[in-house]
Amino acid sequence: MFFGAFPDELRQGAANAVRTCLGIRAGEHVALIADEASRAVAAAIEEALADQGAITSALLIESLTARPMTTPPPAILEALGAADAGILCVQPQEGELSARMAIVAVVERRRIRYAHMVGVTPQIMQEGMRADYRQVDRLSQELCERMQHATSLTVKTAAGTDFRATFDRSLAWVKTSGIINPRYWSNLPAGEVFTTPGSVDGTFICDGTAGDYFNAKYGELKDHPLVLEVRGGRLVDAQCMRKDLQKDFWDYCHTDANSERVGELAFGTNLGLREMIGILLQDEKVPGVHIAFGDPYGSQTHADWKSTTHVDVLTRHCDVWIDDEQVIADGQYLLERFASSERATKIDARDARLRS
Repeated sequence: MFFGAFPDELRQGAANAVRTCLGIRAGEHVALIADEASRAVAAAIEEALADQGAITSALLIESLTARPMTTPPPAILEALGAADAGILCVQPQEGELSARMAIVAVVERRRIRYAHMVGVTPQIMQEGMRADYRQVDRLSQELCERMQHATSLTVKTAAGTDFRATFDRSLAWVKTSGIINPRYWSNLPAGEVFTTPGSVDGTFICDGTAGDYFNAKYGELKDHPLVLEVRGGRLVDAQCMRKDLQKDFWDYCHTDANSERVGELAFGTNLGLREMIGILLQDEKVPGVHIAFGDPYGSQTHADWKSTTHVDVLTRHCDVWIDDEQVIADGQYLLERFASSERATKIDARDARLRS
């Protein structure tokens, strides 16, 4: 094995990624790209790929280029260019977003199955990657269908988040529920439904985690939240007790003309998660609603604008209303308002009792 040894407790999450999420079959070519900090996770995935009979091209970023990686090395692009599926396990560094976007561009052009595991840790492999992704997929699909006809979304929290979003029905709702197909790549762990909103207005308290390099640099923001004011879908003010964070965030969201725009509004739909752990990759899948400023992933949502930046911001323990119906209370889905999900949950519970 190229990436070496790994703890046994990573096996289940790795098998879930390879078999359930990516659906890897014997004989398929898979590009497995990782950095030193993610070596143990990559090793577990490499073994799971071998167990499936896949042909793996394993690449260690530090052996190919210096960090931060400003552009992807040719070897990575060549491996993805010949692969049936790809996996990226990496800890993000400041200045690397453009390189990751270039990797995703190859994936989207070739329409291969792809798992984007940016910020993955052994803890995540033992939590979010052990989810029942069939159940996550059912809830995500129902949300996608419901939101296609929704007029507005209202989000409030006890900490002060209070905003309303409206939608453009020409823009798609995208499901990244962990069941990956060639049309849509996905973060792993998964459990997200997102779109580019028509507009967002109100206050967003980022007291969870923030994306891109902010997560690694500043960690959880519970003790020093970002207070963000949004009007007409654009960031108009950002305040924080930590003035270094406030300045970094404001400057980042003014990198280009669209960096301050809300490019993404998303539901977290991973029902196996309850609390944030301070790592964006998993925290954005916790039940609730979050937004991101910058690039709208237009290749998926069909938004007709772009940005060179993209930064998620998360708020804790949401109350959420679709139009006038509350669907999340204190960070938990009201599953009785999702008929198929609630029914499936009861079936899963019954089957679990029978197996025991």
